[in-house]
Amino acid sequence: MKARENLVRLKQFQVNEKRRQLLQLDQMVAEFDRMAGELDAQIQIEEQKSGISDVSHFAYPTFAKAARQRRDNLNNSRNELMQQKAAAEASLAEAEVELQKAEQLENRDGRVRDNDVEMRRAMTG
Repeated sequence: MKARENLVRLKQFQVNEKRRQLLQLDQMVAEFDRMAGELDAQIQIEEQKSGISDVSHFAYPTFAKAARQRRDNLNNSRNELMQQKAAAEASLAEAEVELQKAEQLENRDGRVRDNDVEMRRAMTG
């Protein structure tokens, strides 16, 4: 019955790995949010310095334009990470169900072995 124990350990490892991946995705999303917030602040400062907040204006600050582009890229990357996170959450839920099934099989096999041992003792005793 080692195979069942190994299966349970494998499933536990898979669940832990998926949780680690989710944590990493959450950290990346938080980092992207922080960086986008900093870029927003820099954009606002540049617009205040120049007195121009219209992006289409010919004298709009180049730095603010570049910061806007970086912020937009970060937001796009964040959205992609959120999609990956949703897929990872579904994968984690599936892995947890598989772990639960493996644990139930292990518990059932353990009870069957215990019953077999008790029956053998009763027959010989």
